Amino acid sequence: MSESHSPRALVLGSTSRYRHELLSRFRLPFETASPDVDESPQSGEAPAALALRLALAKAHAVAAQFPEAIVIGSDQVADLNGQPLGKPLVHDRAVTQLRAMSGQSMQFHTAVAVVCKATGFAQADTAVVRTVFRNLSDAEIERYLRAEEPYDCAGSAKSEGLGITLLDAIESDDPTALIGLPLIRTARLLRAAGVILP
Repeated sequence: MSESHSPRALVLGSTSRYRHELLSRFRLPFETASPDVDESPQSGEAPAALALRLALAKAHAVAAQFPEAIVIGSDQVADLNGQPLGKPLVHDRAVTQLRAMSGQSMQFHTAVAVVCKATGFAQADTAVVRTVFRNLSDAEIERYLRAEEPYDCAGSAKSEGLGITLLDAIESDDPTALIGLPLIRTARLLRAAGVILP
């Protein structure tokens, strides 16, 4: 394979600092690009389907800019009783989300897609993280939000920081999925696309 002599560039189709930090664990050179994708859910779209569609859309959007590169796209959707919860962006919406999540079991769907326009490669996978939230008082919610400001996190839950204290349990077969990029699945897809990993 020619890739082994001249590896294709790797591009992360995301400006998320969390995904950048996670992908850096592979010790591969990569660049980042912002995918211009409308993240609005379609009418009646399930959270898992939304995450998968957006991950692929982001990867394809960036692959159009870098047709020779191997592109990673990812998306995470919080799922509360079948209803998608996105990034709150502002404090009041984060309060509303966390009040709704208090005492609930819910899922986070983290999808990853790998696309290479030049080779026609396009595959995606989704990791499901099941979480159980403690019963949260308004005071606890307020302290957490003031300390962490997780307004760019799906469902306001930043588990790699203080958000871990909101939870009673996490169940996942891909431990980094809740942070924003399921690295076990990402590695599997990159190998399938021809990237050499240990």
